[in-house]
Amino acid sequence: MIAVLLPPTLGAATRLPDLHRRLPEVGAGAVRPEVGGDELPPHAARYVARASLEINRLVATDAPTALVAEGDAGPLLGAVGAAQRAAHRPVFGYVLVDAFLPQPGSADRAGLVRSQSPEGAAAPGADSGTSPSGEPPAYRTERLPVAADWPDAPCAYLLTDPAFAHVARLAGMRGWTVRETDPDGAAAALAELLVGLRGMS
Repeated sequence: MIAVLLPPTLGAATRLPDLHRRLPEVGAGAVRPEVGGDELPPHAARYVARASLEINRLVATDAPTALVAEGDAGPLLGAVGAAQRAAHRPVFGYVLVDAFLPQPGSADRAGLVRSQSPEGAAAPGADSGTSPSGEPPAYRTERLPVAADWPDAPCAYLLTDPAFAHVARLAGMRGWTVRETDPDGAAAALAELLVGLRGMS
C-alpha cells in the first residue's frame, strides 16, 4: 500500500513537511513526487501531467495506490486519478488534505472558493485582476480539468487547518470519512484513513 502525497501547486510549501517520513512509522508506505513546471499556463494541465509522470517513475504499476492531495492540488485529484487509470495503475482511494473538493462541470479555483466557502467569497485577486502571493495571472480563473466518472474509488478528508472546516463538512455530506487532527497527528490519522479506504475497495 503506497500513499502518493501530491504537494500543493505552484511549488507552495506543504503544511505537513514530515508526513512522507512519518507514514512508514505508522505502517503506510509513502512517496512525495516532485511536481513543478506549473508556473506557466495551462497551470492545472501541467501539474497533472508532471504529477502523473512522477507517479509512473516512483510507483510500480501493480502497487495498490492511494492519491493524497494537499491544498490547491485537491481539485485536480480526479484528473490525476484518470491518468492513473489510463496507465493501468489501481487507485484504491483518494484523500484530500486541507483542500477544496473537485467539482463536476468546468469549474475554476475562484468558483470553487465561492461555492465551497461559507462566506461565498471570491478567491483573492479573482475580481481585481491581481495575483495574490505571486500567483500567475489568471491562475484562479483557469478552467480545471474534469474527470466525469470521478470518484472511481472511496474518498476521505483530512482536516488539519480549521480554515477548511466547512469544506470538511461538505466532504462528510458526500458520505466521505472525515478526520480532524492537528499537524502532529496527521500521519496517524492519514494511516487510519488509508486502512479504511483499502478495506472499502
